[in-house]
Amino acid sequence: MNQKIFFLLGVLASFFTASCNSGKSPEGQGSQKVETIIKHDTVVVSEGINSKGIGRFKDVKLSHPIDEAMAAKGEAIFNAKCFACHKLTTEKLVGPGWKGITDRRSPEWVMNFITNTQVMLDRDLTAQADLVTCLVRMPNQDLTDEQARNVLEYMRKNDGKN
Repeated sequence: MNQKIFFLLGVLASFFTASCNSGKSPEGQGSQKVETIIKHDTVVVSEGINSKGIGRFKDVKLSHPIDEAMAAKGEAIFNAKCFACHKLTTEKLVGPGWKGITDRRSPEWVMNFITNTQVMLDRDLTAQADLVTCLVRMPNQDLTDEQARNVLEYMRKNDGKN
């Protein structure tokens, strides 16, 4: 049992250095394309931009270029529900800054985190690593799938995607 705990703590420590660190990320982290999933009891370790997280979103279709109408709706949602805890820069407020999130996380992971927050915080070690650093569990914002998709489009716009 102790070996299992030390393994999980080691994994968390490695994520700790890569998450929520005032925007400073290890060189090349944003371009990481490797997915590692280890199922261990109820914990899932997901690492890399290809991780989809835990939830119903398995294949999110992105628009190219950015859908400006969706992004505008996402901005309104951000201003109503997100801005008190998140900045649009890399700076941590209560939660991590949003700048670069679409480079570090897959669209599916973002959508699953927005709509399945508590399960992700309980079972996904990438989400748990942010929690270790940020110290506050994100509350469920009760967003619909459409609203979550609009927020994702706003995140993409914030990251300069086209």
